[in-house]
Amino acid sequence: VAGFFKGMSFPLASIAVYSSVVFGVFSNTQRFLSQLRHGDPSRAPALTDMALASVVAGFISVGIGTPVDLVKIRLQMQTQPYVEANVKLKPTVPGFPVYRGPIHCFRTVLQKEGIAGIYRGAVATLLRDVPGYCLYFIPYASFCDWITPDGSPDPFSVWLAGGVAGAISWGTATPMDVVKSRLQADGVYLNKYKGTLDCIVQSYQNEGLKVFFRGITVNAVRGFPTSSAMFLGYELSLKAMKRDQTETRS
Repeated sequence: VAGFFKGMSFPLASIAVYSSVVFGVFSNTQRFLSQLRHGDPSRAPALTDMALASVVAGFISVGIGTPVDLVKIRLQMQTQPYVEANVKLKPTVPGFPVYRGPIHCFRTVLQKEGIAGIYRGAVATLLRDVPGYCLYFIPYASFCDWITPDGSPDPFSVWLAGGVAGAISWGTATPMDVVKSRLQADGVYLNKYKGTLDCIVQSYQNEGLKVFFRGITVNAVRGFPTSSAMFLGYELSLKAMKRDQTETRS
């Protein structure tokens, strides 16, 4: 059973910071754009403002998300056997752990590969997250508006809209998620890919177009409950803080 939870500790420890940064950057960028365009930060943002805020959130998320994903994937993949003709694996023996834990993994990659190693797959992550967050926040806002035209969605509407947005976002982000994961898993025993483009080309040549859609069902199914909980927690937290501020002032 423990095998299903490999690499969980590092993402678990960092998810609060990661989510806070992403949602904070998104909402504050929206407020800044509303202030810039209309002189009122509380004004409902236009679609273009929402898209721009999503792009900014996607860019910022790469700085935090890439090292976390790298450690998670290295820990998950390190004991998988690697078989390839005429390849001598000097540093480690496949089938035995390379890293003792997340901190050891991070420190080892940093020592051997430097900052570039920690941010291996950053380009693929950027290509995944920038459009991914556009297809995350925009469908959420659109679905909320559609369910509750009065502009005050109830918890169930937030939960449902968040789930739909998560399924859409993760489903469409799967091709670049595959590339990112392959790049980050690469390097436990040897470096097979030279970069993002090389990974795309090799993957397509060896396994065809279908390789980029591996795990799309799992991603979409996973995206629903995680995003439902994320948006619900975000909206309820905002309401609670606004209520506390109102009570304090009164």
